[in-house]
Amino acid sequence: MQQYLDVVRDTIGSGAYKPNRTGVDTVASFSQQYTVDLSEGFPLLTTKQLDGYRWNSLIHEVLWYLSGEEHIRSLREETKIWDAWADAEGRLDTAYGRFWRRFPVPEGGLEGEAWPEDANRWVTVEEDAEGDRHRTFDQIQYVLDTLAENPHSRRMVVNAWHPANAAVSTLPPCHYTFVIDVIDDELNLHLTQRSGDVALGVPFNIAAYALLAKAIAQQTGFEVGEFGHTIVDSHVYCGTGERGDWYADGLDELQARMADVDSKEEYRDVKAWLEETAPAEAEGEEGYDHVPNLLEQLAREPRERPTIDIADKPLDELTAEDVQLRDYESAEGLSFAVAE
Repeated sequence: MQQYLDVVRDTIGSGAYKPNRTGVDTVASFSQQYTVDLSEGFPLLTTKQLDGYRWNSLIHEVLWYLSGEEHIRSLREETKIWDAWADAEGRLDTAYGRFWRRFPVPEGGLEGEAWPEDANRWVTVEEDAEGDRHRTFDQIQYVLDTLAENPHSRRMVVNAWHPANAAVSTLPPCHYTFVIDVIDDELNLHLTQRSGDVALGVPFNIAAYALLAKAIAQQTGFEVGEFGHTIVDSHVYCGTGERGDWYADGLDELQARMADVDSKEEYRDVKAWLEETAPAEAEGEEGYDHVPNLLEQLAREPRERPTIDIADKPLDELTAEDVQLRDYESAEGLSFAVAE
């Protein structure tokens, strides 16, 4: 998908060296934006391999979001992606689906605020083991009902960001809000992401929300339209120690060489120069520099997009077997280490 490769090129080619909390340095750029026409095929990257266990992991993660769970007991059977941020019991102090399906609703609130009553159809009142009441709001069901009753609404916003939770959470949501917008009977979805790991996270985010858009459109009787994506801090991890430090001074030369590229194949020349010039990654730290394999992707030509089939079921009843990937052909896989 060329839009993704444009994000890769623009992030590395115009970004700045930026250390961060993980200890793995980055090259980061501000406010990457693009749209993808979902009617032209499913936007699963073809410049690296994303089927097999990767696709299985993605499907189970989306279904986990839709479940509203705050723990990873069932998810960790299919993917270990959230293990680093869960406690000993498998619970997360922030979970996307919990806020999608059970966003906290305050009791009373401040003077002048409006909040739904307990009887509101999207509100659920829960009691914990100590008998304390907790009111929650189902944002996904609100969107589904609004699509059925008032599809031209501009208020179909689903938010996974709670400021007070984010201030103390181990890992607050990266892709934190999306908006559904129907125009000419086509359902469009726009995702806003505060932080995007270009090599590993963003390809999953694209596919996950494209899948969600198609599933919601199918359930509510709309044609699927476009996926829009804004990444506020778009970053490429560039290594630890001397390898990461090299980018503080070497990035300008790398960007100059990228600017001189006239054809895709020449990105491999830039990759070769980088690997000859930059210090070797330390033993045990291999793969944290994502730049070389992203340059390899820039040298590859995107292939035809695959398609997906989703069973005609309510969202809450979908299983992994209900989502089938069709006609997917990709270039060989590439390895990237995960910065935690």
